[in-house]
Amino acid sequence: MNQQKINFSFQCQASCSHTKARAGVFVTPHGVVETPRFMPVGTLATVKTLTPAQLEVAGAQMVLANTYHLHLQPGEAIIKQAGGLHRFMGWHGPILTDSGGFQVFSLSQLRTITEEGVTFRSPRDGRMIDITPERCMEIQHALGADVIMAFDECPPYPAERTEVELATQRTYRWLKRCIVAHNRPDQQALFGIVQGGVYLDLRQKAAESLVELDLPGYAIGGVSVGEPAELIHQIVETTAPLLPWHKPRYLMGVGTYREMVLAIASGIDLFDCVIPTRLGRHGTALVQGERWNLKNARFREDFSPLDASCPCYCCQNFSRAYLNHLVRSRESLGYMLLSHHNVTELIRFTQAIRAAILSDQFTTQFAHWLFTSC
Repeated sequence: MNQQKINFSFQCQASCSHTKARAGVFVTPHGVVETPRFMPVGTLATVKTLTPAQLEVAGAQMVLANTYHLHLQPGEAIIKQAGGLHRFMGWHGPILTDSGGFQVFSLSQLRTITEEGVTFRSPRDGRMIDITPERCMEIQHALGADVIMAFDECPPYPAERTEVELATQRTYRWLKRCIVAHNRPDQQALFGIVQGGVYLDLRQKAAESLVELDLPGYAIGGVSVGEPAELIHQIVETTAPLLPWHKPRYLMGVGTYREMVLAIASGIDLFDCVIPTRLGRHGTALVQGERWNLKNARFREDFSPLDASCPCYCCQNFSRAYLNHLVRSRESLGYMLLSHHNVTELIRFTQAIRAAILSDQFTTQFAHWLFTSC
């Protein structure tokens, strides 16, 4: 069941002498991704408030879109007619599409799960929609992303062990159906998703089963769904080393400073999260590990840059006082500038980690995040 093709490859360039952190290069048909790397989330074929040109300036190499949301609006047929996601959204670098499993299973009052798949009522127009592993592959084929995710069942937190075990087993069976239905392995890399909730033995068993399928890459899913941060760390620390060294490893839905550092120390390569743009739209900036609410009165007469060390357009051209004014006035420019800065900040953060791994200074330069409980 080997889905690895010549258009996709992963090469580890360096590893940390004290942790399992590594720096690598993931090659896709639309370009390379230097890892570890934060990937901005563009759920509806747009990273909210940012243009593709701004994303490129921010250092983005790979962005995400969501199968579930794009299926509902505008529909994969329209995107295929436009020439695929890359042309539709004007982004020419690599794209990853999430399968939409998390979104579907979050509709707990609107959906029914069977072995065949999931039936749910569209929250947009009320129509009934059936998503099976085969249909999920069909939609993602039409979207045309470089990396596509297998359809999985994401159990909630908290959940009884029996419920999680059944979901994890079903995820594996659905993955095998996705593999059979996937007919574009030279153009789209299918990643499997390790589930198992907070039960480490289930995570281990799931990872070992997925590795046997020899996929182009692997993701750890079902984290950051409400469980304490320490449980996330345990899950990643247990699971990541079980995944192949020569394949990319993706931690889904995680994008905070400390969680990324700890995950990288366990061997994770790729991250995504809505945090930078969501915070930006609420007037909050990520600044060197801290969160600043630009509405606060302390910024009203502060004419210094948001972060003088940041090369982004926001920091190089505008003051904290101006950003305070924009946010207080509810001007859309303020949300755009903060989102652009936040995305730049998290990408720069992972770039700095990559540089530290290449020089074997990871544990020295990021000790604050690795060895404190902040």
